[in-house]
Amino acid sequence: MDAWQELSERRQPLAAVGPYLDRHCERFDLLHPSQPFMQVADLQTQKAEVASLNRIVADVPNGDPFFSMRRPGVLQLPFAEAARWLVHAHAFDTSGIKSGAVGDPRVKGGKGYPQGVGWAGNLGGVFAEGDDLKQTLLVNLVASDTYALTVDKDDRPAWRREQCGPDVQSDLAARPTGPRDLYTWQSRRVRLHHDGQAVRGVVLSYGDPLPVPNAHTREPMSGWRRSIPQEKKLGLPQVYMPRQHDPARSAWRSLGALLSSQTEEQTVQHGDPAKYLRAGVLKWIAELTHEKLLPRELLIRPRLISAVYGTQQSVIDEVVDDGFAMPVLLLHEHNPTYAREAIGAVEDSTKAVNAMGDLAGDLAKTAGRPAEAPSDTARDLGFGLLDGPYRQWLAALGNAEDPAAARDAWRRMAYRILRNAADTILADANESGWLDNAESERIFHARLAKALPLPAAGLADGADDTEDTDPTKELAP
Repeated sequence: MDAWQELSERRQPLAAVGPYLDRHCERFDLLHPSQPFMQVADLQTQKAEVASLNRIVADVPNGDPFFSMRRPGVLQLPFAEAARWLVHAHAFDTSGIKSGAVGDPRVKGGKGYPQGVGWAGNLGGVFAEGDDLKQTLLVNLVASDTYALTVDKDDRPAWRREQCGPDVQSDLAARPTGPRDLYTWQSRRVRLHHDGQAVRGVVLSYGDPLPVPNAHTREPMSGWRRSIPQEKKLGLPQVYMPRQHDPARSAWRSLGALLSSQTEEQTVQHGDPAKYLRAGVLKWIAELTHEKLLPRELLIRPRLISAVYGTQQSVIDEVVDDGFAMPVLLLHEHNPTYAREAIGAVEDSTKAVNAMGDLAGDLAKTAGRPAEAPSDTARDLGFGLLDGPYRQWLAALGNAEDPAAARDAWRRMAYRILRNAADTILADANESGWLDNAESERIFHARLAKALPLPAAGLADGADDTEDTDPTKELAP
């Protein structure tokens, strides 16, 4: 912690990076003849095939290049872009049958059989985005002596280890040794083929496997969930697997998963394993906040990143990339009041949106139509209408002296937004069933009031629908 504070207070905290890269410059040479960066110099298949660069360029959805600028495929890559896709392949490459490399005893019939996706592809990736690159790097730089991370003394990145060959490395039983090893894990064996001007092709095969269960003490960039099926399968009392992101949900709707650590860890203290574990990087930022090394008004942006795979993990179906701004105060382990109200506001919103979805379903049933599609459409509309206002409200929450009052302000605003949307839905309903629609409307208002409870004055029948809905206006002290 002290070392982190000293580093963060320097005018040039990243000054050591340049000399470090100079010391290891040969290992960062993409085209080095014997030890190219993150590659195997003599990697080849039995028939010396060189595949298209489509193998490593993950334009999605795979095989359906809608809106892709790369038609009919990737013919060449400049070296800088090729280096980025090389790192991406180690992190997010798909599973499925791959080329069998000469010298790899796992190869059967010239093929490498599925061993899972690249390491980061397993995760519900989380990192904290600051105001600039320096701040982003610092807040994600987790100290090795915190409870969020386990680091061995000999933890080293790939470029400070022996160059990989086509086979798996021999010391995997004792690895990964920590974040340096894990962040540079070579889950694939790759060789880029070039003509001196650009990269034209690639050889891609399987590299070092890495078991996913219970990696939470090594991997701080993901949330985790307890898996009872994996406990039965592995015969272990506790098994945690990465808690992956749902591409259909906006990031703020997962706020509870990002902030749920404290109550869950209290559950562990009482003898029951926690259902969920917060990402280690967020635990670390909570510690920085508790030690007052980060100001309470500081806004950070939890960024959620993941790949969503389909068809036996052999293709990438979707990519999740979302985030939102929130005050670091919400991560404070010893003052959970703000986090509790922020999570409660998400729960309020979900119940209220469900009420609007139920209204649309009831109206459809009255008109003799199936209810599922209208309900889903109304829920999508509701979350869409609340998306921007909630993000603004959350960003301003740290300025509120009374977080409970701030939550009431959110309830009033969400009530007005969803009631106006419901009025539109009702107006569009089939007028021939107006008596039944009136009953549906009454039920909706009762459900909405229950989802967004406020003192009687807050939701009076005469409330002005045109009242200012600025999410920050009612948070002022």
